[in-house]
Amino acid sequence: MGLLSTRRGFLKVGGLVGAAGMVGTGGCTLFGRKYPHVGGLRCEPLETVKVGVIGLGMRGPGAVYRLSAIPGVRVTALCDIFEARVNKCVDWLKDNEHPAPTRYFGGSEEWKKLVEDPEVNLVYVASPWQLHVPMVKFALEHDKHVACEVPMVFTVDEAWDIVDLAEKHRRHCMLLENCCYGESEMLALNMVRHDVFGTLVHGEGAYIHDLRGWNFVGGSYEGFWRLKWNALHTGNPYATHGLGPICQYMNVGRGDQMRVLTAMNSGGFGFPEYVAHHKARIEKLATDSKGHKYGMSDAAALRGPWAQGDMCTAIVKTELGRTILVQHDTTSPRPYTRINLISGTKGILCDYPLRIALDPDYKAPHLGWANDAQMKEILAKYRHPLWKESGAIAKKLGGHGGMDFLMDLRLCHCLQNGLPLDINVYESCQWSVLAELTEKSSKRDGEPVTVPDFTRGAWREIAPLGIETVDLTIDKNAKAGSQMSV
Repeated sequence: MGLLSTRRGFLKVGGLVGAAGMVGTGGCTLFGRKYPHVGGLRCEPLETVKVGVIGLGMRGPGAVYRLSAIPGVRVTALCDIFEARVNKCVDWLKDNEHPAPTRYFGGSEEWKKLVEDPEVNLVYVASPWQLHVPMVKFALEHDKHVACEVPMVFTVDEAWDIVDLAEKHRRHCMLLENCCYGESEMLALNMVRHDVFGTLVHGEGAYIHDLRGWNFVGGSYEGFWRLKWNALHTGNPYATHGLGPICQYMNVGRGDQMRVLTAMNSGGFGFPEYVAHHKARIEKLATDSKGHKYGMSDAAALRGPWAQGDMCTAIVKTELGRTILVQHDTTSPRPYTRINLISGTKGILCDYPLRIALDPDYKAPHLGWANDAQMKEILAKYRHPLWKESGAIAKKLGGHGGMDFLMDLRLCHCLQNGLPLDINVYESCQWSVLAELTEKSSKRDGEPVTVPDFTRGAWREIAPLGIETVDLTIDKNAKAGSQMSV
């Protein structure tokens, strides 16, 4: 293959092999040194996945409980600023006959000790957003595989740093985008792979979730970190829930690629009105709160103003001419939706509620949504095998209806078997980096912004994600996530 231009010189990609589109074990040559192309390389299998979880606030404890149920996986280390959070998870593990992990707590740098722990080979980052990048980079620098809650990065430069580190250290780096494992999303993926919708034309994804109350409760987002982000930034900082599944349907990064986007933000009306209505309570919070890091005090975040508009709408165009609409709104009283729409030349699937309309024979009728009987038939025929085989135990073990467990299950299965991950480092960075790109475009009233190609052209060679599953045997007496209060 010829030389492909890159931000930092030239990359010569090695041979790509097999139906899975894996990059050959010869890897690639970057500045004369042999590095693997992590997006396709099969790293050495891990006999036991030894997980260290950083952050035991909203997301971390659930990960501890789910991971401990997977055969061949052991939670070996836990870290949080608060000792009580660590002890609660340790006690749960001991009570359920798991070995006690090493505890790290107290100081703001304790997480580094967890990363350096020789009994950790997978670092699982569940900390506030602003800590994701330093933690991911430190883990890769210490030759650890790393999985990170969304979003992984916020700027283009951060993304390139992480891609380069993953390639240099030959370690996987996965965005923990649980929505790619939702039952409706995996149904859509299976239908796409069976060509039910024909040539894909357009997709829509969103994160529309009323978080006004959560933003103004310090226990929900420790130190009001999410509110502080809204105070300082506009654009879409949380695009991946809606965007990730659409990219997998369209093979973005694996046969197609984002090329350009444009974004616009509405004004910010929701927070000021909410604060005005709850003035006394929020003023008390602002008076009682202490200053934290991330550039501003709790009081300033609580009182505003906030740079974030209520609705950010972005349109992405791909190299093959497809379009993707991505929206973000966490300050309006709207019912939750990720939209999850995929439209092609033979039909459409749209979620919330789930609806499907098909024209497989190009008869061009006055198309309507499938009725209940037709939907039942479609769902039975195209339910994703992973949900067929593991859906019951996933729902029992919990995590957003089971999709969190299936995400962790697939991650660990791939690490144990030396397989490429379902979400590679290039996708992880590109989906996340819409934070900076949408902010840049919206500040310029929708001016088009080029989307970086973190694969450096290799997206043309990497085959799409297949219909993957797992041979699963789990103790049927495993406790459900709903029983694991945090």
